[in-house]
This record gives sequence, structure tokens and C-alpha cells, in this order.
Amino acid sequence: MKNKIMLITYADSFGKNLKELKEMVDTYFKREIGSIHILPFFPSSGDRGFAPMDYTRVDEKFGDWEDIQALARDYELMFDFMINHLSRRSPEFLDFIAKHDDSAYADMFLRFQNFWPGGEPTQEQVDLLNKRKPCAPCEEIVFADGTSEKIWCTFDDEQMDLDLSRQVTWDYVERTLRFLMDHGMSQLRLDAFAFATKKIDTTCFFLEPEIWEMMERIQKILDEKNIPMLPEIHDHYSVQMKISEHGYAIYDFVLPVMVLHTLYTGSGERMKHWLSICPKNQQTTLDTHDGLGTVDVVDLLSPEELQSVIDQTEKYGANFKWDYSAGSTGKKIVYQINCSYYSAVGENDEAYLLSRALQFFTPGVPQVYYMGLLAGENDYELMERTQYDRNISRHDYTVEEIRELVKKPVVQKLCRLMQFRNDYPVFDGEMTVHDTRDDIIQISWQEKALKATLTARLKEKSFDITYTDREGGERKLSLEEDFVW
Repeated sequence: MKNKIMLITYADSFGKNLKELKEMVDTYFKREIGSIHILPFFPSSGDRGFAPMDYTRVDEKFGDWEDIQALARDYELMFDFMINHLSRRSPEFLDFIAKHDDSAYADMFLRFQNFWPGGEPTQEQVDLLNKRKPCAPCEEIVFADGTSEKIWCTFDDEQMDLDLSRQVTWDYVERTLRFLMDHGMSQLRLDAFAFATKKIDTTCFFLEPEIWEMMERIQKILDEKNIPMLPEIHDHYSVQMKISEHGYAIYDFVLPVMVLHTLYTGSGERMKHWLSICPKNQQTTLDTHDGLGTVDVVDLLSPEELQSVIDQTEKYGANFKWDYSAGSTGKKIVYQINCSYYSAVGENDEAYLLSRALQFFTPGVPQVYYMGLLAGENDYELMERTQYDRNISRHDYTVEEIRELVKKPVVQKLCRLMQFRNDYPVFDGEMTVHDTRDDIIQISWQEKALKATLTARLKEKSFDITYTDREGGERKLSLEEDFVW
């Protein structure tokens, strides 16, 4: 993948379908966007695409494979593959319901009766699990023959967990990945992979060495067409370090909350420390379709510092997703903060542009969520109408809205910052974090004779970027006009 900014968007959030998505990016963001992560565009029965029914089809309300191919001709594309689960309305699961034990897919899904001795976990075993619900992660499925049994269900009740200990499951995985590789995929995002390997009397989360064996098996398939994989996981930052050590790109999920802490406090100490240790082969985010992860910064921020960030985002309108992995103690903790990033910085243009400057000077390929691209505010109306907290940061923009929002000064300045990040060929070079006072962060990138330096004044929420021009002179980046060097 090129070191150019990646847009993250749903197929129907930046315009109502894939054609309009391409029209909007081509018209307004051709220089600013080098690749696109199109969130799951397959027919799905839930979780806004993350309960896929059939990877060989494009949901007809978004378009078709020709629309995907049209995007792939101009932009590198990242697709999702949900290695942990498949929709209960998929042809495979429906066949399982209809034929039960006689189905060719009877072993493809994780059945409690096959996994737990006696068919049920003990309370102690349930308490051990890393889980996203306060009970045993299962759904009681009634079959056509009148019998019922429990199927493992880590997430939404539409998402049935796959049994990766079975060959029938791997046959499905290999067939599906090869199809996507032939239909425009430049990079694979491996979703929810840490939950996919399961063993009795464990957390059933990121189990070693099984997790590495699974990832190697997937990467071996992708290597047939030199396609990189981006594993998606929210956990302690040391887990990301471990993934990086195994040679995979990682998400910098530390950055969203770390940048908020830096802006809220005016102190760069924690941010400078992270820049000094973070992996270089990563993709950076401030905002995604999910919330801002909190578990990712544990031990990088103190409990008090993290709680202060949570409290401040709540003042700015955020709500929270909870983690129930604390077991029988009944304790739950904030797992993700649901809030648009523009709202999380108080809808302050200067603070928002500074947050993006810090992201763009952090090692890795930057990702910008579609709401972040338009400096979008929290959508309380959508959240309340749908009764779904995460929709606070999932506004669906019409073409007409986009045409108006690109005129906003903060969006125009962001675009010029993005032009610089994409066009100035220094960010594959060497980074230096300078020794400055606490309220200043200064980061330089150098590649041969070229050099770019960000000087961020945290308390003032202001910054300057200087760079070497083609004649060797030093120039200051202007956000008032398109970048030309």
C-alpha cells in the first residue's frame, strides 16, 4: 500500500451508494485520498455490514462489482473479512438450520455441545471469557427438526461464530479470500480476529500460539497476490507491539485518546513517549466507524488521566460502550468512547487541525474517517431515532450536504494539510522527536535533502509546518491555499 491517506467510509455514507462515493471523492478529494477502506458492502443482516451473508455479492442498494472495480482503478481498496463470524442468515447457516447434523456446514459453526464438556460452561469459565456481553456468549437456535442448541455468538445475535478447528470452515475462508483478491482488494482488514481462536478454561481471546498459526494461514493465501493484512484488535498496546514483531502492520489505536489527552492537558509528555516507542509499520487513526478505544492506552496514561479524558468527552456529548470481562465482580469499564472526533475536541477548528497535524506526523499510513474528513459533529438525532449509541458518529451525508460542507474553512484547511501529507515525499524517511518543553511537540521527518518539521503549541492549540523546497530553501506551509512545492 502507498503511504497516502486512506478514507474510511460506509458504502452509503458519503453519498447514497458506491457511484456517488466515487463522484464525491473524485470531485473534491482526489489529491487528499490515496486509498479507501470501504466498510463491509456485502449483503448483511446486522451490525451495519459486519454480519455478512455472502461475500461474493455487493449489496444491491450500494451498487455492484462494476462500481467496486471503478473505484479500484483509481484508489487502493481495503476490504473487511470477519474471520470470527458469519450471519445467521447466510446460505451456510440457513442450510445448517434446515438440515441440522446432515448439513454440509454443521461443523462450520461453533456449537456449545461440541465445545464445552457437558454442553455448557461453568460460571467460572464464563467469568474467564473476554466478552462484550454480561452473559455466556451464545444464541439458542431452533432447527427445522424441532430441536434446539446453543451456538457461540460473541457479538450481535446475527453474528454466529465460526469453528476454525474444522476443515469445512477453512475451505470457506480460502474460497472467500481468493474471490475478494480477484475483485479489487488491495489490502485485507481482518476483523475481530482475536476472538476467533478458542480453548476451554481460557479467555478465548488472542490465544497463543493459535492466533499466530491462524494469521499465518490467512497471510499465506493473501501472499498469492502480495496483499497485505491489517489485523484489527483493541487491547493493551503491548499486544499491538507483539503483532508488529511478527511482521504485520498494526492499527495505532493508541493515538485517538492519546491526542485528546495531549490537547486537553496541554502537555506533550505522554505523546512524546508514545512516538518514541510506537511501531513504524502501522496505520494511524483518530476516528473510525467504532468508538475511540480506551483499553489501548492503559499504562500509557494513568487511570486518572484516562478517566479525565472520558469525563471531558462526556461533557462534549459522548456516550460509551462497556466491557463486561470483569466477570463475577459485576464491574464494567468503558471500552470505547462514542463521539465524533470534531466534537471530542470541542468543535474547535484550531484544536481539530492540530489533532490531524499530530496524526499526519506520527509514523504510519494515516486513515481519516468520512465524518472526520468533513469535520462532522455528533449526530444526536440519528442516535436517538435509531436507539443505537454508536450512530452518534455515523451520519449519512447526501451529495448535497457534502457539496456544502467542503466549503467550510476547517475542511478546506484540512484538505491542504492532507495535500501536504500526500504530496511531500518525506514521510517514508526518518523521524526525529525533538527535546522541547512540555507544552511543545516538535517532530521532524527527513528523506535525503528534504525535511518537514511540525511545531505544535499545545496550550495555544496552534502549529506551524516548515519544509524544504526544491531549491533547498525553507518554506512555511500555508493552509490558505492549495499545496504546491
